[in-house]
Amino acid sequence: MAKTGCRVVDFANERLDPMAALDFVSEPGFGGVTMFIGRIRDHNQGRTVTAVSYDLFEALALKVFAEIVERAEQQWGPQLKLYLAHARGRLGIGDLAVVVAAGAPHRDEAFRACRMVIEAIKHAAPIWKQEHYADGDSAWSEGCSLCHSDAATAAAISGSETQSETASTTPPFGSASGHRHREN
Repeated sequence: MAKTGCRVVDFANERLDPMAALDFVSEPGFGGVTMFIGRIRDHNQGRTVTAVSYDLFEALALKVFAEIVERAEQQWGPQLKLYLAHARGRLGIGDLAVVVAAGAPHRDEAFRACRMVIEAIKHAAPIWKQEHYADGDSAWSEGCSLCHSDAATAAAISGSETQSETASTTPPFGSASGHRHREN
């Protein structure tokens, strides 16, 4: 686990601890503390999921996480505290895959920072997801259709609200992040 100033970044082979995240981002002067917890669900795209395996390129993931945290600190100030943890290895249904927590003097900064960080992780981090299905089959996720360009990666890291200029070209880190977006 890397603990530097206002952030904790962890790629865990064991269970993630949301209470450690809350403890880390809580300060007496913080009126806003928020958290996102991503869990393994039992279905995806009409298939019954029994487990998910995560693999990552740790050195590059740490670099991407550092860029995400730096951008959040630039946007919401030095009083922001962040906690980022992502599981690796095989996880069962209901297990925690990712924990992001943000603490700030006010709720708006905490909410916005937490949302920006989880979106940036999903769009830019070199973390790959393999789903295991009830029928015995398994498949690597194709990744995020919105992060198939450098513009999408930059938008995710910058916390941009708009993603309309994210053309589908080449994924920035292969099929990073392993998720899909629903059409609006």
